Amino acid sequence: MRLRLVVLVVVLASAGAAQEWEFGGSVGYGAYRSGTVFGSNGQTATAEILNRFTAGAVIGEQVSGLISGELRWTYQDGHAVLTAAGVREEMDGHSHTVTYDVLFHFRRPERRLRPFFAAGAGVKGYIANGPPPQQNPLAAVATLVERDEWKPAFDLGAGLKYRLTDHVQLRFDFRNYLTTFPKQQIVPAAYSTARGIFQQFTPVVGVSYVF
Repeated sequence: MRLRLVVLVVVLASAGAAQEWEFGGSVGYGAYRSGTVFGSNGQTATAEILNRFTAGAVIGEQVSGLISGELRWTYQDGHAVLTAAGVREEMDGHSHTVTYDVLFHFRRPERRLRPFFAAGAGVKGYIANGPPPQQNPLAAVATLVERDEWKPAFDLGAGLKYRLTDHVQLRFDFRNYLTTFPKQQIVPAAYSTARGIFQQFTPVVGVSYVF
């Protein structure tokens, strides 16, 4: 029993010694995999979010030698678009994604270059700045509605951390943010069917302060 207690104390002490905090920002680009709306009249429309720039922030904690956790916020300046048969409708908007990620590193914190895999979950808000199009020639298939929609989000990714100094590091991250189809903002018409997982492929470069 005493041996187990000693081992537990040593493990906790080691974890505490390895603890490290990180705060940083990033910029990048968000490219989407689109969805599809199948109309009851046989017409098909592509539903997507416009590919645009991203910006974000991260607060992270190194909880052990190879594992860290971080809270990430990502802003993407893309808006909702419907296209079909040469017709294009757009509604101004953007998105906010907040996730908590677990990072699995291949090297310990004292190494200068540290590749990692990441996975996490959170929420994503598709924010409509409006107004929707005054003319809606695709109404028989779907309609853009000036309505914010928040959905559960999941993300997978990988990246590299490169330590420049004791307290400053560069980061190169790639994330794939996934949500279900935002049907409250890109609204299928009656008897239409919306299909597709919305994926935001997001490469970013950032700088972090480590302490």
